[in-house]
Amino acid sequence: MTERESATVLVVDDESDVADSYAEQLGEFHTALTAYSGEEALEKLGPEVDVVLLDRRMPDISGDEVLAYIRERDLGAWVAMVTAVDPDFDIIEMPFDDYVVKPVSRRELLDTVDRLLTCTAYQERLREYYSLTVKYISLKQTKTSVELQTSEEFADLERRCEELRDQLEATSTELDDRNFLAVIRDLEGRYQAGVER
Repeated sequence: MTERESATVLVVDDESDVADSYAEQLGEFHTALTAYSGEEALEKLGPEVDVVLLDRRMPDISGDEVLAYIRERDLGAWVAMVTAVDPDFDIIEMPFDDYVVKPVSRRELLDTVDRLLTCTAYQERLREYYSLTVKYISLKQTKTSVELQTSEEFADLERRCEELRDQLEATSTELDDRNFLAVIRDLEGRYQAGVER
């Protein structure tokens, strides 16, 4: 088994035995928290939660409502719907990051969390790459070629840009289309939130 990045995962399911089973399976690699209702999930959600595995059908507050809460408050958690509800056209407008239909194996649970953490790593590198590229272009437009060639700081900037570009290319091969789109959607959402502030 490959080395996994550790995360805090909140498992939300009104069937406590299912939530406990998922948490136990994830617990070897991650900090797994459980919530047995939508209401309890809202209480446990916070900035320390990296990934939420969320059932859709719960009696008090539905998984769809918990998902809306997460997105409205920009909590930053990646959300996978882990549910017995087969996907229908209503999912088109739902802002989840992954959708897994029960029953779910241990491998599927771990792979789902790994994919979402890969999205996080990609997003962070992409943000850094964009920031460094802006600096690179700004310096290229304002400095002479002699100044650029003799600057150790600029040489370091070029190296870091190349490293990040290589890392982004390598990571992008690990992401399937739906995860890549989730990264882009999340970046757009954060950008829009920043513009509106």
